[in-house]
Amino acid sequence: MSGYLLFKSLHLIAVISWMVGLLYLPRIFVYHVENFEKDQATEIFETMERKLYNYIMRPAMILSWLFGIILIWINGIESFAFLWIQIKILLVVILTIYHEYLGRCMRVLHLKENSKSSKFFRIINEIPTVLLILIVFIVVFKPI
Repeated sequence: MSGYLLFKSLHLIAVISWMVGLLYLPRIFVYHVENFEKDQATEIFETMERKLYNYIMRPAMILSWLFGIILIWINGIESFAFLWIQIKILLVVILTIYHEYLGRCMRVLHLKENSKSSKFFRIINEIPTVLLILIVFIVVFKPI
């Protein structure tokens, strides 16, 4: 088996796992905000948020980066010369910043200092979808 294909498969699995978390966590925030006055519900949402973020999303993000860097290394560092890979990396950096922002939102919710509405979390839930679409098309078509 080719090492490249192995790491590409692992990269895809990690990215899918990370994306699932990036899409699901803001939905939990919506329900958390809408049930803020129900202590039992809030406890459940906080547990779900913490476990999703720390046990699935964070490791998946780290593995996505690790396997992506390994793939670049296998292909040769000169692959950075391609504009499409530079754009992809920029979009992944933006996803990483979004990931960290969700972590901040989670901490604010747990401290009961949230000022964001459920509508806000519904809107920002679209960010990873847009970035995912852009990344997939750039990687598949390598237009530039």
